[in-house]
Amino acid sequence: MKLETGTRFSARIHLMVWIFFMTCCLVGGIAGSAAARDSNVELLSRMSDAFASIVKKVEPAVVFVQVSKTIKGGGPGGMAGDPFGLFNDPFFQRFFGPQFQPRQRQPRQFKQRGAGSGFIITSDGYIMTNNHVVGEADEIDVKLSDGRKFKAKVIGTDPKSDVAVIKIDAKQLPTIPLGDSEKLEVGEWVLAIGNPFGLAHTVTVGVVSAKGRSHLGINDYEDFIQTDAAINPGNSGGPLINIHGEVIGMNTAIFSRSGGSMGIGFAIPINMAKAVKNQLIKNGKVVRGWLGVIIQDIDENLAESFGLKSSEGVLVAEVSPDSPAAKGGLKQGDVILKLNGKTVNDVGELRNKIALTSPGTTVKFDILRDGKKKAIKVKIGEQPDARIVSKANHELLGKLGMVVQDLTPELAQQFGYKEGEGVLVAEVEPGSPAASVGIRPGQLIEETNRVSVHDMKEFLEALKISEKTGRVLFRIRDGEYGRYVAIRIR
Repeated sequence: MKLETGTRFSARIHLMVWIFFMTCCLVGGIAGSAAARDSNVELLSRMSDAFASIVKKVEPAVVFVQVSKTIKGGGPGGMAGDPFGLFNDPFFQRFFGPQFQPRQRQPRQFKQRGAGSGFIITSDGYIMTNNHVVGEADEIDVKLSDGRKFKAKVIGTDPKSDVAVIKIDAKQLPTIPLGDSEKLEVGEWVLAIGNPFGLAHTVTVGVVSAKGRSHLGINDYEDFIQTDAAINPGNSGGPLINIHGEVIGMNTAIFSRSGGSMGIGFAIPINMAKAVKNQLIKNGKVVRGWLGVIIQDIDENLAESFGLKSSEGVLVAEVSPDSPAAKGGLKQGDVILKLNGKTVNDVGELRNKIALTSPGTTVKFDILRDGKKKAIKVKIGEQPDARIVSKANHELLGKLGMVVQDLTPELAQQFGYKEGEGVLVAEVEPGSPAASVGIRPGQLIEETNRVSVHDMKEFLEALKISEKTGRVLFRIRDGEYGRYVAIRIR
């Protein structure tokens, strides 16, 4: 019994010690948990303060850009009362008789308005924004965060990169420093500030989702930063800012099925925008470097065929005669591995770097030719201007509401055509006769009035037929598919 009693006593002592130990642990755990919670809250509080501090620093330099453009009323029929040209249609006249003609009315005019964002880069009023915000505007108004409003003038625009510079007449303005987008890493925090849907100075926060997005068909030159910071219509031209309060991108486009943010927005890297901005301010236009090659990305099969260990570099598919590439020694079948010591990853990256290289600059290529590596130097030339004919300098194209241009090797590669197949539709005015029949930028005009056209000279010659007939017939190609469209011009 004594042994049993001793055992029970010992067990009771152990139980009491265990309970005391667990109680201490529990109390300590609660205290530790509370301390951890306080620490986490403090961390979140500091992060919140950091974001607020960044916004206070840069927001005064973000502007609201309002634009307007005068649009003439009427449509393909050229009459306000006959927007679709029905009164001249034989089927219509079977019911009303050929003598029936409506009273002619002068086309009405109305103001088409739009809005976007921008950011001040110099204290004397230079502002960066998107070309698609201000490029076609008749009037530009800029509203600052303090409520002041200014008329702005266009210093220069570059449709190929979608960068524009405007200026207001003011002094001692707040500015935003421009950062280095090359140093940007995927996963970094970023802030987007702008005027989505006209809601001035809206701030959204997210991360860099990806870099180097290209082949999206948004601009001619693409190297987009992708972000999940909410970007909506009206954010265009506004800054994408890093945690140091520096602009590392210009918000430009969104991927959306609803018209609003779906967590995929695109911004032009500020290094690309800076290079364009500098030329626009200095010259009012952009002069790009030119190599004179058609290049293509390398897949696994091509890599194996050319003796590559991986799908590295880009393949030279064609070299234009008398081009800088030909003079420098680049040949068809060469694989470009590096440009000035830096690895070349894809076609878009190389195109952008060459385009931003000043003509006359000598660059070094590391290439693979016939299984052997070698280095060659090429003096970059000036990119030749494609011949462009617009509604502004051609009366008939003005009536159609479209801009066309020669199909350069670079454009042919971008849109999937072959050089000499036709002329490219560069712009189409909304609400114009061309737009009403489904003509869009990026489509190819293969025939004009049943005449095959291979360049702008042949296109303009074939278009003269329409001056006599009062209508134009195009054969349009859009990717793999072709169709005929007819437009009445009087």
